[in-house]
Amino acid sequence: MDRQDGNAVETGADGDEAWWKSAVVYQIYPRSFADSNGDGVGDLDGITSHLDHLVELGVDVLWLSPVYPSPQADNGYDISDYQDVDPLFGDLAAFDRLLAAVHARGMRLVMDLVVNHTSDRHPWFQESRDPASPKRSWYWWRPPRETVDPNAADPTAVDPTAVDPTAVEPPAAEPNNWGSFFSGPAWTYDGASGAYYLHLFAPGQPDLNWENPEVRQAVYAMMRWWLERGVDGFRMDVVNLISKDPALPDGPLRGDGLYGDGSPSYLCGPRVHEYLQEMHREVFAHHPGRLLTVGEMPGVTVEQARLFTDPARVEVDMVFQFEHVSLDHGPGGKFDPRPLRLTDLKASLARWQQGLADTGWNSLYWNNHDQPRIVSRFGDDGPRHRVRSATMLATVLHLHRGTPYVYQGEELGMTNAPFASIGDFRDIEALNHYAQALAAGQEPERVLRGLRAMGRDNARTPMQWDATPGAGFSTGTPWIAVNPNHTTVNAADARRDPGSVYHHYRRLIALRHSEPAVVHGDFTPLLPEDERVYAFTRRHRGTTLLVLGNFTGEHVPVDLPPHWRGAELVLGNLPAAGAEGPAGPGPGTTTVLAPWEARVHRITATAGESTR
Repeated sequence: MDRQDGNAVETGADGDEAWWKSAVVYQIYPRSFADSNGDGVGDLDGITSHLDHLVELGVDVLWLSPVYPSPQADNGYDISDYQDVDPLFGDLAAFDRLLAAVHARGMRLVMDLVVNHTSDRHPWFQESRDPASPKRSWYWWRPPRETVDPNAADPTAVDPTAVDPTAVEPPAAEPNNWGSFFSGPAWTYDGASGAYYLHLFAPGQPDLNWENPEVRQAVYAMMRWWLERGVDGFRMDVVNLISKDPALPDGPLRGDGLYGDGSPSYLCGPRVHEYLQEMHREVFAHHPGRLLTVGEMPGVTVEQARLFTDPARVEVDMVFQFEHVSLDHGPGGKFDPRPLRLTDLKASLARWQQGLADTGWNSLYWNNHDQPRIVSRFGDDGPRHRVRSATMLATVLHLHRGTPYVYQGEELGMTNAPFASIGDFRDIEALNHYAQALAAGQEPERVLRGLRAMGRDNARTPMQWDATPGAGFSTGTPWIAVNPNHTTVNAADARRDPGSVYHHYRRLIALRHSEPAVVHGDFTPLLPEDERVYAFTRRHRGTTLLVLGNFTGEHVPVDLPPHWRGAELVLGNLPAAGAEGPAGPGPGTTTVLAPWEARVHRITATAGESTR
């Protein structure tokens, strides 16, 4: 990291000024973005036809969720061929048209990379089912756990007749007690193999064995193939799970007592840094200054993220962490939501801002394909406050230090969907959780409340382009129902309304592109114990920005330092200055924020002055 005039100048892993620090990334979930052929599923040509929406928004990078061939057990995150396109979405020619159109508009395209696991239909896995195959060790195959005879004189003695390796039905005990992220055990018995295979996610997503160097080289060759085709980087799915303790020991029992927590053996496992550094040498180093690499890392800590994103270590440019989107999880997990405490959110984000201030870089997000809609989650999605709370949340997030990610429809203020019954859901995580919860005796309506609030399908309902019956997404029957509020929440109406969520996102992105303090400024939290107002400053080379966000539906007074009296209002989300209170801090040091109001004020110091 170079330093000039007392301010940090951020560099990327290859030593050059990192272009992605001032960029904004837009995530597209292809299945739900735009359907060009009327089959009810979004596709690549549909994306190409709407690229000007992204240009008008001002985004710099398009992140494409998986479009590879897949049986769709986990909506494309179970890949059966890494070097092709699923016919659902088009073909390689359609991909090349999309990529060329993205580049022609001055944007870049980042692919989703899923290499912790493959589909069970992938040829690699199919070959590995043969115990004699050279690819047997490409996955985590293990024999059934040896059965203990409790009546034996030696309690560790094994009953050799307890296990039939030719049985079609699984034996009584998996190789260890781990539970999967999608409910149930993390092991599935394969009768053809007489053994179990490990899957941290669905049974159709067997984990690759990165201990095998042949696996790593096959992955790197595939990545080079896509980069040579012209893509501009990768978002790497659960990449901190790729290294596992080869002993695969039992984990401590989870709260439900059914399965063990194997995460100590695979979260940021023993060789993960070695693997990512090797990946950089083998793949990314051949494209200096061009790429964006971001690792999705559940459970990662600030201290671990400093290592992953330290440019001197050449691993990844930034990570996705989950701490701030876990704060409203109750004792029963994500489907047992509790109200967010604003002080928890401020403390979490401040810890990450300050922890990566001198080394590494933050990714900033509220939404993605795995999270419910933020305006329904942390805001107020009712007609009165939907726009205001959506724009306040956007302002607070985008003014932090890091690279912002916008998920499709977020820029419209899209909301959670009104799922009436379990039959309305499509996501494997939701369906598995519902079945397991009911089997454990939980009330169906209580389980549904949790799914409605936190289920991933909330992010996957079709993009709302207009008020027509198919929301402009498809002329056919969508694969998942369109949210009924598309008649009032849609892109066509938003573009016509200068006070819409869409135009506020445009102004936010333009501010990032024009004001260096947004990108490079330091971060100082204010009012850390206030449960209603989120406040902080960003300072860079004589310019200081003050950011205020009211996280309530009430008017809230805020005491400000005296030097903010009369400060310039750079950006706000009220319909007009003075419409619901003073447009700036006003003549005194106390101002009143309107319900869900956001403000960004600016002071520029003259020589010798301080803006603190």
